[in-house]
This record gives sequence, structure tokens and C-alpha cells, in this order.
Amino acid sequence: MTRSGYLSFDDILNRMAAWCAYRDRSTAETERKLDEFNLLPEARDRILARLIEEDFLDDLRFARAYARGKFYHNRWGKQKIIHGLRQHRLTDYYIRQALAEIPDADYEETIRKLIRRKAESLVGLSEARKKQKISRYLYGKGYRYHEFKNILDEEI
Repeated sequence: MTRSGYLSFDDILNRMAAWCAYRDRSTAETERKLDEFNLLPEARDRILARLIEEDFLDDLRFARAYARGKFYHNRWGKQKIIHGLRQHRLTDYYIRQALAEIPDADYEETIRKLIRRKAESLVGLSEARKKQKISRYLYGKGYRYHEFKNILDEEI
């Protein structure tokens, strides 16, 4: 910070570089963060360009990391991941590339685990009621019916 209390261009650039280095960020969320500095549009664009040039900001890298993280840590289905990536204003190309990070075998195994875990918590219910509750649970996690129907029939 300068003596007058304002940050210089380089100060803001360094802060943003550190912010982007902490974890992968999308261009959209970086733009929202830059809005906090009330910059002129030209300065904002220059900072974004520098962050991209210096590889602090990469939407494809972000999309892939986002998809892996939401799938492996949060157990989200592809629909919920797609919705999250669209919230970051990413293109369909980046979304397809991100979803390619999730192997089909891992996706199916995660569905199986989610079904088993949810079924264990639903004691005393009829088979039809269990399937209904599990289906709603999986919808909420971002899985589509055609992705889990056969597995649900096998497991319950």
C-alpha cells in the first residue's frame, strides 16, 4: 500500500497473483475479485492479461481441477458439476474437457457407494420407498436417472 492508502498496479497484480496461486481460479471469479479494487477497465484488463500470461489464471486447468475436486471430494454427479462450471461462465469445450477427468469406472463405483450408504440409513422401508428416497438423494447430488437406474436395481 502506498502512503496515500491506495494500492499501486503492481501491488494489486501481486495480490491477485498470490490469490490465484493459492488454488486454481476461473476468469469469472477473478474478475469479481478485481471488482473489489474499483479499477479502471483498462487496468483491470491489463491485470487479467498478465495473470493469464504468467500462468496464474487458466480456465481449462481450473475446470479440470473443479471437476475432479467436486467429484472425488464432494461426490457430485456430472449434472451438478456442469451447473457449477456454468456458474463460472466456462465454455462447453472446457466443461467437456473437465468431465473427461472423471473415469467411467470411478463414476459408476461412486454411484454404487452412494446407493449402499444411503440404503443402510433407510431401514424399515419398502423396496419401492427406498428406491424413491435414494433416487431423490442421487438427483440432489447431480446424478441423472439413466446413470444410476440399473445400478439401483442391482443394489436394492
